[in-house]
Amino acid sequence: MLDGCQGKPRTPTIIEKICPQCGAEIEMFSIDTQMACEKCGFIAYNDTLSCVQWCQYARKCVGDEMYEHMMEIAAMQKARK
Repeated sequence: MLDGCQGKPRTPTIIEKICPQCGAEIEMFSIDTQMACEKCGFIAYNDTLSCVQWCQYARKCVGDEMYEHMMEIAAMQKARK
């Protein structure tokens, strides 16, 4: 991984989601791709992975494997809309 965001410096933020399965709160950092609900184990995906979709440094920043994984998540989210 690169040392810091090359596209635009950002500080990770905390995202709060509601688990659709049990209603518990799921907290994740803005840089997390997914997080399991601590109460029921449901996997919630981060739907704010936008920088990977447009940043020219994304693949270099997060690595090939993570880049491909994040792009798959983005494609699944787009298909659901």
